[in-house]
Amino acid sequence: MNWRSVLDRMCFWRSNRIQLDVAFPSESELKSELANALLKDLITERVSNRRWTLAKRSAIALTFVGGFVGYAYYYAKFAGWSMLPSRPVLGVVRLAGEISDSSIARADMVIPALTKAYQADNVKAVAILVDSPGGAPVEAERIINAITHLKTKHPKPTYAVIGNLGASAGYMVAMHADAIYAGRYSLVGSIGAVMASWDVHKALARFEIYQRVFASGELKAMLNPFTEPTPEGVRKAEVLVSTLGERFQGDLVAIRGERLMHGEDYGSGEVWDGERARALGLVDELGTLETLQARLESDIGELKIHDFGPGAPAQLPFAASAGAWLEGAVSRTLRSMVATPEIR
Repeated sequence: MNWRSVLDRMCFWRSNRIQLDVAFPSESELKSELANALLKDLITERVSNRRWTLAKRSAIALTFVGGFVGYAYYYAKFAGWSMLPSRPVLGVVRLAGEISDSSIARADMVIPALTKAYQADNVKAVAILVDSPGGAPVEAERIINAITHLKTKHPKPTYAVIGNLGASAGYMVAMHADAIYAGRYSLVGSIGAVMASWDVHKALARFEIYQRVFASGELKAMLNPFTEPTPEGVRKAEVLVSTLGERFQGDLVAIRGERLMHGEDYGSGEVWDGERARALGLVDELGTLETLQARLESDIGELKIHDFGPGAPAQLPFAASAGAWLEGAVSRTLRSMVATPEIR
């Protein structure tokens, strides 16, 4: 019985105690019963409120924990952290996008993935999945040195599989594999180097804005975008680009010399489709990652593809991918203001 029914009884008793000759409880008994009913109702309401508060707090905590677990899962997947299956696998390491110190394809992310792939006992072969327009030569050199070291320490067949694009520094990394695969529609090549710089000194001069540069040598401020380039600076830039381009071509001849076509100008900066690249000796086989998997399985049995990362930007949570994009955009803008050589 709740307090409302007790009040109804009290009202009924007071209005009918004269007319009806029946026994009613005393007023003190009704007040006591009312107090007990009120107390019981209050306790029930408090318990209900506490349960609701606990439910809300539990929901908030579960949402926070779920979000953290989800972020950790996607970041682990992005970085290539996942449980290796027990059976033999083909270890895939991705070289995706521009190769620079602020991109997913930077050495600090690719080398750990390579190390995990080579060190895993059940990885029977390593496939470097290349889809890159090129980029910073030193970042590519670090990756190449890591591949050379790991192949010596953990001898495993190493393949490069070119996706949509394997150009410049991307191809430079690929040619250090034991064999190179490319699709018929892949673009391969762009062997050489490039250096670019803005020249905005004439636009600034219209507003009578000038930058005063004090340099310890005549080439110290070479290709400053805010001052007119000097003939000496232009010549030096041309020498640097030519040196890097010739070094790239020299490495190409040293590694794939017997497979190259005589009389072809590989340093023109041209890109070729997969079939033409194979005819020119830049590629060993036409095919995709699945083609490589099938050929390996015909020799050593069933192989599962295991992705060691680093993953594509779409695998990151939105906040992380947006932050990485913003960081890369700012970095690229700053680099574009000052000329730096790139294998691209």
